Amino acid sequence: MTGSGLYLSKVDHIFGLIADAHGEVGRTRAAVRLLKEKGATAFIFLGDAETTAVLDSFTGLRTWVVFGNCDDELDLADYARSIGLEVVHPLGQLHIDGQVLAFTHGHLDECISTAFANGAAYLLHGHTHRRRDDRIGETRVINPGALARAHPASAAVLDVFADELSFVEIPL
Repeated sequence: MTGSGLYLSKVDHIFGLIADAHGEVGRTRAAVRLLKEKGATAFIFLGDAETTAVLDSFTGLRTWVVFGNCDDELDLADYARSIGLEVVHPLGQLHIDGQVLAFTHGHLDECISTAFANGAAYLLHGHTHRRRDDRIGETRVINPGALARAHPASAAVLDVFADELSFVEIPL
């Protein structure tokens, strides 16, 4: 299992969270724009892009990517790297001010178990297409919702230092 153990400074602490685009390029671009307007300085894509055009929406932005059960991860991973995205599939782990922020698509139980075992302060996932914000023990579990096959379509902004989450509805 691969992943990122990258340590981040306070510069990148407001994350735009996007999951389950399923080829919806227009909604992905709209989500990126709206999340930037809400203060996102970095992005985490939680899987099920299905197309390279969805990944293009993050070009030039600090972005970590995991892939979902509907993605051809080998082709998409090579493409994502070629446009400067950080592929940390199937489980990413960022260390921010002593906290572990773990993220995965959500379809691999071993990734979720690993995040909990590593004491993640946050576990971010997609897959279910349902917004989620709750705690399991000391871990805040967040799903931003989905851009496809969800009504309303949504994404989220997470400010790690303020421990604040806001869901953002994305126009259909």
